[in-house]
Amino acid sequence: MQTTTAKPITNFPMTMNTAAIATRPQARASNAHAMPRVDLYAPIHKALRSFMCDTLCRVGRVDVTDAGELQQTLAQCEELLALCESHVQHENGFVHPAIEARRPAGSTRIAHEHEQHLRSIAGLRKELATLRAGASPSRALRLYQHLALFVADNFQHMHIEETAHNAALWAHYSDAELMQLHGRLMASIGPREHLLVGRWMLPALTPAERHAVVGGLRADTPPQAFLGTMAHIRPHLPRKSWAQLAQHFDLPDEVHP
Repeated sequence: MQTTTAKPITNFPMTMNTAAIATRPQARASNAHAMPRVDLYAPIHKALRSFMCDTLCRVGRVDVTDAGELQQTLAQCEELLALCESHVQHENGFVHPAIEARRPAGSTRIAHEHEQHLRSIAGLRKELATLRAGASPSRALRLYQHLALFVADNFQHMHIEETAHNAALWAHYSDAELMQLHGRLMASIGPREHLLVGRWMLPALTPAERHAVVGGLRADTPPQAFLGTMAHIRPHLPRKSWAQLAQHFDLPDEVHP
């Protein structure tokens, strides 16, 4: 059995080589063979939805009498909130200005919702601190209920971005321009966030989407760094998903970070 030890990379792509994930809605209705457009939202939103659902379920079943389990659950919840906050900042800093530049007021509704999301994140952090300071079933239930509302709101919010915002971007930008925008956004993200997103994104994608992302990753990354990143993500992939990647990309049987 081949075993490889590798160093993780510091730049994990959100949407690299995943242009086929979503297509222009109006084209889909009129032409079944229409070429897909670059989608800045679909892959990262799949990662966020997966992270949100897993975290919400963990909070809902947490045993507050088990200190270790409680701390792990709260840590994951904090990590989720930090990623959600960062995601809002990325969209505010890169995607919204692009929409506003060619469709004034096109991002106004979502921008207001982002402000509410940041307030909700601040409130959830206070509840996390309260639960950590004094664990009780009632405090855990309150956190679970409020986190559920936050997740529900985000699910509707992301749908609007994937439809209305994508329509605006596709109407006013070429795929080449969108990829340039994506590249600037990605360059602003730190290594730790890249790896966190990769951990939740790859398991959430379809096999075709996953292969596209991993293919782009391998093409743009030194071999040892690529293997290191795959070692970081492998424990979170179902056995079948890893087997498909290993066969498709001729990966070693075992990789260790």
